[in-house]
Amino acid sequence: MLAMAVDPQAHVLRPVRRQVPRPAAGEVLLRVLACGVCRTDLHILDGDLPPHRPGVIPGHEIVGTVVGRGPGAVRFTDGQRVGVPWLGRACGVCGFCGSGHENLCDAPAFTGYDRDGGYAEYVAADERFCLELPPGCDDAHAAPLLCAGLIGFRTWRLAGGAEPRHIGLWGFGAAAHIVCQLASAQGQQVYAFTRSGDSAGQAFARELGATWAGGSDEAPPRPLDASLIFAPVGALVPAALASVRKGGRVVCGGIHMSDLPSFRYELLWGERELRSVANLTREDGAAFFELLRRMPLRTHVQVFALEQAQAAVDAVRSGRVNGAAVLVPRGVRQPSPNAP
Repeated sequence: MLAMAVDPQAHVLRPVRRQVPRPAAGEVLLRVLACGVCRTDLHILDGDLPPHRPGVIPGHEIVGTVVGRGPGAVRFTDGQRVGVPWLGRACGVCGFCGSGHENLCDAPAFTGYDRDGGYAEYVAADERFCLELPPGCDDAHAAPLLCAGLIGFRTWRLAGGAEPRHIGLWGFGAAAHIVCQLASAQGQQVYAFTRSGDSAGQAFARELGATWAGGSDEAPPRPLDASLIFAPVGALVPAALASVRKGGRVVCGGIHMSDLPSFRYELLWGERELRSVANLTREDGAAFFELLRRMPLRTHVQVFALEQAQAAVDAVRSGRVNGAAVLVPRGVRQPSPNAP
């Protein structure tokens, strides 16, 4: 099969030919229909995250159809469409797993990092950690829901869910464009912060329901109840703390961020909270997709062929993608631009 693998020396993606994986016990073999490009993939490619698997195939926003099953795999049927997220496996026995926090598992396996992911024509996945996908959303538009959507949803919940009235979104990429729609549908007022001078990104945020959109160097028109940071820029933390009222929350949604600069304690004082998000749980997936059944939400995607994975990564890195970039293997039907 064709796959795009990490060259750890050059920090680029290379086309490779690999054997179609054989599903182990409890695993399903999927033909990949679409795989989203997540900023975590960039961190793996660039070496921001320590390498776990030499020559790994990235990708953890995978939509695929079941074409094979390993011994004991009975959850899904052949031909069924399923999603594969970042959390590919948890040990199930550590204290975190036992207390409902499998996202903090002491011995996890992450898709596209510890085990090969979806920048390929086929992928094997533990069926226990695959997600049932809602109907009515084509493959390419469903793919970003599996990380940008799930991590965005977990970040939003840790920031208070629908309770905060005024929320800020810092970095208006794949996750924020989903959270903006989710929050707006809940009646929240959204304030979007983009790169300075990014008028197109700000217009995109307003199109999706943002009350206000401006540069990250601008102050919002009012104090916010919560701020969610999706850009991997540590310098945004003091700015986000300055944007929230006393008792407000700042939640960092990324797996990696540049170093935080020192800042005055008074920015944190006033019982403001600063916390991070780590990974996701299967319960996050169930709750998120159940919510999507009750509310309209449309991902905006730019589709690339699987062989164009490096170009897709570069486009995400430079901020040239409004919404999410998605890889589609050759032979898979491309979505129409206006598909839901």
